[in-house]
Amino acid sequence: METETYMRFVLTLLFVLALIGVLAWLARRAGLGNRVARTAGARRRLSVSEVSVIDGKRRLVLVRRDEVEHLILLGPQKDFLVETGIPAPEPADDAVKQGSFKQQMAVKMGKVSGSRRKRAKSGASGAKA
Repeated sequence: METETYMRFVLTLLFVLALIGVLAWLARRAGLGNRVARTAGARRRLSVSEVSVIDGKRRLVLVRRDEVEHLILLGPQKDFLVETGIPAPEPADDAVKQGSFKQQMAVKMGKVSGSRRKRAKSGASGAKA
């Protein structure tokens, strides 16, 4: 066989593998793997709040279910429930306490002074009165 035939074979193989990868990614994005029936406008009861990688094999996962959070340690051979029944924080209250990202960065960088700093820390707008 000639070199041209080998090159055509390799290029065709790469194209088919790339096409399979793109289709798998699109299927995941479209949610074809998730077959749970939900009614329109229904609130989700289960979500992953946070994931923290411990090392290459283990990670801590904070799972939220019905306004209660559970801390789980996931490993390669065994999963361990670290803590359960943690009351979940309200998202609206948490956002007000933290303030905007811009306000937090201004406080950390020391660019806000006096009464503006107090307003930024308390979650107020930070604009001049």
